[in-house]
Amino acid sequence: MKKISVNDSFQQGYEYSLVELEGQNFHPEFKPELTPSEMLELGVFGGKYLNDCQNEFPKSWFRNAKLSNSKKDITLNFFKVNASLPLKEWQEKGWIYDKDPRGWFQWYCRYYLGRRIAIEDQRQIKRWKAFRRHIGAIRKNCELGDLECRKKQRQALLHWAYDSLNI
Repeated sequence: MKKISVNDSFQQGYEYSLVELEGQNFHPEFKPELTPSEMLELGVFGGKYLNDCQNEFPKSWFRNAKLSNSKKDITLNFFKVNASLPLKEWQEKGWIYDKDPRGWFQWYCRYYLGRRIAIEDQRQIKRWKAFRRHIGAIRKNCELGDLECRKKQRQALLHWAYDSLNI
């Protein structure tokens, strides 16, 4: 069992264990369409995510990632739109798990690596499944493959590991 130590601007001294192989043995109801690496390469979160904690994750995830070294840059998002709420809003709404202070994507990255926390995994998978409703809105209102239609919803779906390029 491999242990990961975290020391970045959001967390110091946090450790977790990888109990599954990377990208394997997901909960049967959790079927993300994109890996963390694919999400970073497509362009998510304005390129301002995981910038100071890349040592925690495989270097390969960042080879082709669209990252901003300074501030959030929406032009780095695949759809060139802002589809994120500020972290402060996530905190105020109680959506942040204390061990994953950056939010859902940090949880997903750690889950993808092989960390499992039963109760938190269930909560996040439930949230992921609920986000799927945006796929229906795109299908109802857009021509198949019209990537100009509902760009904000499509970008938000990318943030939740749904491949909105094929809708």
